[in-house]
Amino acid sequence: MITTEQIHTLLDGGGTVIDASGSKIGKIRQIFLDDQTGKPEWVTAKSGMFGAAETFIPLAHGTVEGSDIHVPYGKDKVKDAPRLDDSESRLSQDREAELYRYYGLNYSETVSDSGLPAGGAPGGGKPETAIGRDKSGLTYDAMTRSEEQLHVGTEKRVSGKARLRKFVVTENVTQTVPVSHEEVHIEREPITEQNRDAATAGPDISDEEHEVTLTEERLVVAKETVPVERVRMDKETITENQQVNEKVRKEQIEADTSEVPKGSSGTGRTR
Repeated sequence: MITTEQIHTLLDGGGTVIDASGSKIGKIRQIFLDDQTGKPEWVTAKSGMFGAAETFIPLAHGTVEGSDIHVPYGKDKVKDAPRLDDSESRLSQDREAELYRYYGLNYSETVSDSGLPAGGAPGGGKPETAIGRDKSGLTYDAMTRSEEQLHVGTEKRVSGKARLRKFVVTENVTQTVPVSHEEVHIEREPITEQNRDAATAGPDISDEEHEVTLTEERLVVAKETVPVERVRMDKETITENQQVNEKVRKEQIEADTSEVPKGSSGTGRTR
């Protein structure tokens, strides 16, 4: 059985709750004391970054090793146990009975001298008081108030890839090119005094043949590969503002002076 003297070590040491196989269940958050006996009865653990509820684990058969608590229950068993919401600061009798049934423990409203029911299982007839990390001690004259603070940072990750790829396309190119060719034209001229000698230089009547060679231009197409431009990729960093909306919790401390005589003290709440 865990003693009251060990509570300071467990709460201030940042310890954890360890299951029957030696696996970590979660960080120690609060230890609940029985209102009548003042004995530790329950421990709550919370795992994960954004968990909003704490899981109850009985301390009847728990043992302390350093700042850790070892309990005889499996991690899966504890994970599915009824939880304590943020609005609950005390363990009600109905919630306590529900926890006993879940862990298979006997529940009794008769408290023995040791703070346990006569059957030996943890429990009692009155609700239990939570002592968590928000207490500077087991006295009632000082209390530490804590709150969650939001820390937002950035991390780099791959968002995509871009690459240059070259491929061949075929397109039609039309150009107009002038080409020339030769044609034969027949010219007739009369015999004159100027050309008579040339015209009568041969025999009077004979067979003759004259040949004329004609030429023409043809289109000749040739292709040449030439570089025309260079293309490259570059990166630039664009910075934009993004909003983060996340819930954070904080504790409030309220003084209960209902039992203090009038004129001795006032009531107040701090944030």
